[in-house]
Amino acid sequence: MPNWEELERLCLGCQKCALADTRTNVVFGKGPRDARVMFIGEGPGENEDLQGEPFVGRGGQLLDEMLSLIGLSREKNFYITNIVKCRPPKNRDPLNTEQDACIGYLWEQLELIRPRIIVCLGRIAAIRLIKPEFKITREHGQWTELDGVFYTAIYHPAALLRDPTKKPDTFADLRAIRAKIREICPEVYG
Repeated sequence: MPNWEELERLCLGCQKCALADTRTNVVFGKGPRDARVMFIGEGPGENEDLQGEPFVGRGGQLLDEMLSLIGLSREKNFYITNIVKCRPPKNRDPLNTEQDACIGYLWEQLELIRPRIIVCLGRIAAIRLIKPEFKITREHGQWTELDGVFYTAIYHPAALLRDPTKKPDTFADLRAIRAKIREICPEVYG
């Protein structure tokens, strides 16, 4: 298994799918490499592709604001990444073939970080990581334990920008995430 630097180098040079031909930057991830909590989205958008960091556009700014309300910061206590590391054209959903080509990098990141809690940002990540028939409107905020890791999903920040009526549900989900962190890995809050 590669170490962190080798994995990042491999990912930055990846040519496994056609997304490599249209990317500006590979978006590997951001945050402490020993984080107990990980947030995982579907793929980078335009701003992420340009800057090489996940969730830096309007949706990412909203996410950072929401997470700060429950004491989380990507600089201090969570790691954030995506299933695919290159931007799909026009921000479309990543194809299954693209996810399949890239998912190995995520599995390696998970193996190196060893999080206790994984929060899927949106439907695509939840379908890939929790269960194939996941319904975000019905199952957001619910917990699933897989191999000792607790998974949940919340609405993707971009969905909240499109439909602000989902924000109250998301704030309830965030409070539940804070409670789960305090229960499972209270060291996250120092």
